[in-house]
Amino acid sequence: MLNRVVTVAALAVGGMMLKKQMDKKQSRSGMSESSTIMESAEVNVPVRSAYNQWTQFEDFPKFMASVHEVKQLDDRHLHWKANVMGEEKEWDAEITEQIPDQRIAWRSTSGAPNSGVVTFHRLSDSCTRVTVQMSYKPEGPMEKIGDALGAMRLEARQNLQRFKDMLEERGKETGAWRGTIPQQSSSSSTH
Repeated sequence: MLNRVVTVAALAVGGMMLKKQMDKKQSRSGMSESSTIMESAEVNVPVRSAYNQWTQFEDFPKFMASVHEVKQLDDRHLHWKANVMGEEKEWDAEITEQIPDQRIAWRSTSGAPNSGVVTFHRLSDSCTRVTVQMSYKPEGPMEKIGDALGAMRLEARQNLQRFKDMLEERGKETGAWRGTIPQQSSSSSTH
């Protein structure tokens, strides 16, 4: 009997803590549905190598655990297939800005709304800080709970670590796309 009371109490406390976390996130963002994450990793390769590898979008499943496939449709458009909190999802994304060795920004054009930017900062001739900042809207109760518990932030951190490990182990990028996409109007670009 005591074990049941302790279990029920623990679940109640856990539920209250999760609700507080979700409420705090909602009040901070000013939007009840949107979340933002930012994660960085220092990669021991030149900035050109880190940038070049990131432009190999179809290689993303090699270091992004939940991504099954990314197809580059043209210079600006990508089609994604991934598992999001146990659910298979697909969406299209548009690259809204691309500056070699500096930044790549995107926004979704279908599926769950998301946008972001990855930046590349030269720390030395052989070290680059890669920073990913992303905004997204969790869909459904499982995604909202996972988001409140920091699942997306943890996944972004782990993906960056795998990117770092993959690139440092190989020592060079698998390819490069050095094209420039000028920033679009401020209403559709991500900063």
